[in-house]
Amino acid sequence: MQNISQAQDKKFIMMTTLPVEKLVSRLAVPSIVTMMISAIYNMADTFFVARLDVQSPAAVGVVFSYMAFIQAIAFFFGQGSANYISRALGAKDRVNAAFAASTGFYSSLITGALIALTGFVFMDELLYLLGSTQTIMPYARNYFKYILLGTPLIMSSFVMNNQMRFQGNAWMGMTGITIGAGLNIILDPVFIFVLDMGVSGASLATMISQCISFVILFRLTGKADQIPLRLSNFRPSLSMYKEIAAGGLPSLGRQGLASVSVAYMNQLAGNYGDVAIAALSVVMRVILFATAIVLGFGQGFQPVCGFNFGAKKFLRVKKAFWFSVLVTSIYCAVLSLLGYIFAERIIALFRPDDQQLISLGARALRYECCIYTSVGFVTMSNMFLQNTRKTLRASLLAASRQGFMFFIAIYTGHKFFGLTGIAMAQPVSDFLTLLIAIPFAVSGLREMK
Repeated sequence: MQNISQAQDKKFIMMTTLPVEKLVSRLAVPSIVTMMISAIYNMADTFFVARLDVQSPAAVGVVFSYMAFIQAIAFFFGQGSANYISRALGAKDRVNAAFAASTGFYSSLITGALIALTGFVFMDELLYLLGSTQTIMPYARNYFKYILLGTPLIMSSFVMNNQMRFQGNAWMGMTGITIGAGLNIILDPVFIFVLDMGVSGASLATMISQCISFVILFRLTGKADQIPLRLSNFRPSLSMYKEIAAGGLPSLGRQGLASVSVAYMNQLAGNYGDVAIAALSVVMRVILFATAIVLGFGQGFQPVCGFNFGAKKFLRVKKAFWFSVLVTSIYCAVLSLLGYIFAERIIALFRPDDQQLISLGARALRYECCIYTSVGFVTMSNMFLQNTRKTLRASLLAASRQGFMFFIAIYTGHKFFGLTGIAMAQPVSDFLTLLIAIPFAVSGLREMK
């Protein structure tokens, strides 16, 4: 126990004294690797099943809305508890940090089991709600069943990964995610093509890999200075859930509304055929892959922000914020240029012989590249507000980009411009979200004195 306390004291000194540029970069590396690998194996399903037919990637796109939904719930418990943990460790309150860790983890495990059970009972109704058409439904059902089965462990893995990051142990989270992701990439072609399981094989590979990640991450909890996830520390009290909600609502708003918006986009795109759903699904995976590095760098910023805010070292919080904005904005600008130039080639990687899908996908990707540079500032602003307990502003901003602004852009774009309007919805949403992020971030920075 004394060794753990000494390790945590050493971690506190490092987090509150090391130059923030060096600290954020050091913590960002494993998070970037984790996010990149997660993005690769999330994209792997789409990449491999796109070789089969148009309906298979469309089915993955439909189920993506459900994945966004359970990730929203997991991030509510994960980032909600982790935000509290980082502030508590910054204030040297280790007892309540332990309570928050176990409460967030076991709550997500129970919630995931209830969601999975509901999904099996109402599977077809849920898939139609997520945007499936009659021709996509058989493929979506085959892909969905294994994702449902693994839901509790998938959600709990997200929680553990977030808690490890916020304690400054991102390398631990990277280990579990990396092994699971590597396994998924290997199993995908084996199950899909060798065993001839089609889209079901992609789903089974994902479920198995996520279960392996869960086991590894759970075994790593309690190692070194990591807070152990003891069932005896599970304290589902109103006060604890208020603390989790304070840090988790922005993530819930962001991911939850993204799930609703993507489902709505799929429903409208279905009016233009399965190829429209498939093309937009491919573009969304490409954008998520590109954004993985932004999120990874932001996740390096988050524990620095939380620790130093808890220790009342506000100047370090500000310096870390602007450093993170600068780095991610430069990255987004370079990626925007490359994406605009090579749009057709990027989309053709998925279905090289489908000119209709390539044409629509390249057009949608180029629209996004026109405003993508803003994603760095918006993401860092959201994480800053979330980790400094500006809950209302953080929640509103988090719910904007792929939430209510995205929903408004989809509805308005489709009404006036049809399929082109749907393809333009994400960049329009990005621009409107930037207009919200600027005053929110500026006011939050000014309030720290």
